[in-house]
Amino acid sequence: MYQRTITLPGVAAAFQSSPGGTALLAVLGAGLAGTALVFSNPGPSEFEGFAAERLVDVLETELCQGDALPGLMRMALGDCSRLVQDQRLPIARLVGRHSRRLDLGVASVYRSELGGGMLLGWPVPRFRATVLAVAGHFLILQADTSPSETRRQQQP
Repeated sequence: MYQRTITLPGVAAAFQSSPGGTALLAVLGAGLAGTALVFSNPGPSEFEGFAAERLVDVLETELCQGDALPGLMRMALGDCSRLVQDQRLPIARLVGRHSRRLDLGVASVYRSELGGGMLLGWPVPRFRATVLAVAGHFLILQADTSPSETRRQQQP
């Protein structure tokens, strides 16, 4: 009995030699790639893990090394960086709760916004971030802090 094993390059050659086979192979490949992207699209729990790993670092840089906090508040906090890092997991959960996910199937866009109010009479800066999630990875598209709306309204 004769048995022949067809390898993937052999299948590709068979498709390419038939009329319209190259287009069919391209569609098949794109379909497989799209399916793989759908299954590797990170969900909210993975985003929260990313927030704990990376977004808290961005928030710390924006708050503690920039001029987002008023000088008096910065002095009252003492070691701002250590305070933020010690609260990494609660901050990540807070970011997760204040994020909206736009699920595009093969990718997701997360938009986070928190802060902007008053805390013990001091204005709290607003933190905003936009993150692209695709193929199991996250890419920060934009992240910044701005003075709270209350603080802006109080200024002449």
